[in-house]
Amino acid sequence: MTIRQYDHYLNNLLGWLAREEPDVKDLPDLTTEVVRRYKLALARHVNEHTGRSLTRATQTYFLIAIRSMLRYWTLQGMEVLAPDRIELGKAASRSLKFLDADQLRRLLAAPDVNDPRGLRDRALIETFFSTGLRLAELARLDRDHINLKTREFGVIGKGRKPRVVFLSDAACHWLGRYLEARSDRWKPLFIRMKGRLDTTPGGPGMRMSVRSIERVVQKYVKLAGLGVNATPHTLRHSFATDLLSNGADLRAVQELLGHANLNTTQIYTHVTNPQLRAAHRKFHSGNRE
Repeated sequence: MTIRQYDHYLNNLLGWLAREEPDVKDLPDLTTEVVRRYKLALARHVNEHTGRSLTRATQTYFLIAIRSMLRYWTLQGMEVLAPDRIELGKAASRSLKFLDADQLRRLLAAPDVNDPRGLRDRALIETFFSTGLRLAELARLDRDHINLKTREFGVIGKGRKPRVVFLSDAACHWLGRYLEARSDRWKPLFIRMKGRLDTTPGGPGMRMSVRSIERVVQKYVKLAGLGVNATPHTLRHSFATDLLSNGADLRAVQELLGHANLNTTQIYTHVTNPQLRAAHRKFHSGNRE
């Protein structure tokens, strides 16, 4: 978590204490009972603007911030509630969403590449599927990051962790066509095509925003009639799933995704189930007549 996030979570707690627990004068006075009531308040909270409740994951972030604060105070020698006394709720199980080969084919074919905007969008989606980049990582790309000859480039991911990603034949083809069609000198790789032009050197203001890229993917998901709510992160899942289902090593996929922990990558091993089933059917002696 960032300092800004911790500040948000702890200020929320302070506001709740002021309203609901006036006897608690400061955060070091927290007790397990007060924290229990706060957890209930988080579970019942409804955003007045959206009408939505907090997800389990978000509720957990609030509690993690409290534990981190208590752990710091404990290290400073203060007598406070033990951090481990605050139990984190179980995260809801996540179903991994990815596109199959037919869905990917339809999505990639959806942009009209005879139109400049469609050509950009085809190159953008091909780059997502070829590299497995996170949304923010793709949005930060500049033209000079891309080397179509070596078909690889470096990115800095979460936790400032560097890694190398690679371009497929298809991604190179469409990126090449997109870049050849551009006559500008703007630095960003994927540029917006409406609004006021940025006349400053390099045109940093022409960079597509993260939200704009999300809208591009949503647009073609609908046009392709995929019947799922696919997002840029779905393409990242599809990238990993495609590699593993075609025989890639799990640790190689871990490196390509930029995961610090192999356990994170193991959520994709569901794709090996059909191969395991086939192997069991073919080689287990109990299946032989």
